[in-house]
Amino acid sequence: MKNAIVTGANGFVGGAVVRELLANGIGVCAVVHRDHRDNLPEHPGLTVASCDLDKMPELTEKIEKDVYDTFYHFAWAGSAGPARADTALQLQNAQWTVEALRAAKELGCGRFLCAGSIMEHETMAAAYAQGNRPGPAYIYGGGKVIAHMMCMSVAAQLGVELVWPEITNAYGVGERSPRLVNTAIQKCIRGESPRFTAGTQNYDFVYIDDAARAFRLIGERGKPFHEYLIGSGHARPLREFLLEMRSAIAPELAFQFGDVPFTGTDLPLERFDCSRTEADTGFRAEISFAEGCRRTRDWWKEIGS
Repeated sequence: MKNAIVTGANGFVGGAVVRELLANGIGVCAVVHRDHRDNLPEHPGLTVASCDLDKMPELTEKIEKDVYDTFYHFAWAGSAGPARADTALQLQNAQWTVEALRAAKELGCGRFLCAGSIMEHETMAAAYAQGNRPGPAYIYGGGKVIAHMMCMSVAAQLGVELVWPEITNAYGVGERSPRLVNTAIQKCIRGESPRFTAGTQNYDFVYIDDAARAFRLIGERGKPFHEYLIGSGHARPLREFLLEMRSAIAPELAFQFGDVPFTGTDLPLERFDCSRTEADTGFRAEISFAEGCRRTRDWWKEIGS
């Protein structure tokens, strides 16, 4: 990989991947929404193009052809918050992803990587569990499943190497969404005792710096039409992660388990296996959950939570 296009480049994961690529001598064209670039560095190897998701076919008019060999697609509307349950939006995201793949082909990129999710596997398990009544978050997961399947077929037709990394749960400095890690850390900073489910469901987390490095290595070494899980390599029940967080940043607080009902699907531990990722790409997470929580807490304190 010599030069890469990155959509969603001003976002949490996209911005981290841009910095990782530049740090390793890879030229980047960052595709952003409405010229927003506050999460991007100043760097001689970086160029910026503005293109909204619903205008993805127009990207071919904004980027020079046959310069970039790899295309990373992170742009996804409604990845957090109530919009995860917007059926029309999540279906549209899948179509926009296919349009990004077609743009990648026209621009001369031989490889296409999208930000897949462990939620794809949860969604499939939830969809085929008799009597199950999945929560609204699985609508987002369904969008990812549809995007994955459609891109596999279209990439095969176009002759593009599709590689599909799947994130377990990325967290860390720079993320502002109201997801589990952020919500819990902010409560700890305020001296409040966080409340959770019983925490018996299997889980995994990966710190953002590790996730960005994984995306680079998968882009460089991943096999075409393979999926690669990005996680810590040490999945376990959620309760164990949260107790590790407590020991690291708030040993004086009581974390309360069982007060929040769990309506999701509990995947078996083997579904979180990252051994294929390590074997094919050499990626292994380096930052422990405790250390990642400390860094994230310090960042929230610095910016004011």
